[in-house]
Amino acid sequence: MAVTYYVALPFLPTEEGVAPGQAQECPNEHSAIRQAEAMSRKPPNVGALAFKRTGDPSMGNFGDATILKTYGEVPSNLDEL
Repeated sequence: MAVTYYVALPFLPTEEGVAPGQAQECPNEHSAIRQAEAMSRKPPNVGALAFKRTGDPSMGNFGDATILKTYGEVPSNLDEL
């Protein structure tokens, strides 16, 4: 059975640029976007993004993440995360 997860992910400054912080699962797309916006303004975060990912947790099969919205500074190559 396919399930969609909605996530807000903050980014923190590092010597090499930015790195992901602690992700937070959200109940829906709107909530993930709101949470990402709030995370982007909370120090020491420099940015955040909201994304969704659909898959079958019982099989461990998930599709690629779909970025819903970005705020502030986020890595240009998200595939490396």
